[in-house]
Amino acid sequence: MDADDINEIEEIFQRNIDVMSETFDRKTGDMSERFEQTVKHQMGELSEDFQYNLDIVVEGHQMLSEKMDRVEANLSRQIGSVSAELSGTGPTPRRITGCTG
Repeated sequence: MDADDINEIEEIFQRNIDVMSETFDRKTGDMSERFEQTVKHQMGELSEDFQYNLDIVVEGHQMLSEKMDRVEANLSRQIGSVSAELSGTGPTPRRITGCTG
């Protein structure tokens, strides 16, 4: 085996290394792209899930606020009625029947 044979073997070896390196780079690039796409997809789904749940919470708060407004209005009417009865400006107070005392 002379120097030309050794140079030829080195060239063949280097070409094989170059081909393997390109293949490795291409495959890792593909894997990296797929991983990135998967992460983006999962983050999108999580974001949609979060938005859906947030919408439910907001809707619940709106319903509670409306109910509290109704309760407040009802209590205000009842308090006004009781206040008018006590001051004598409202309707005659109701008598409680069946009580002896």
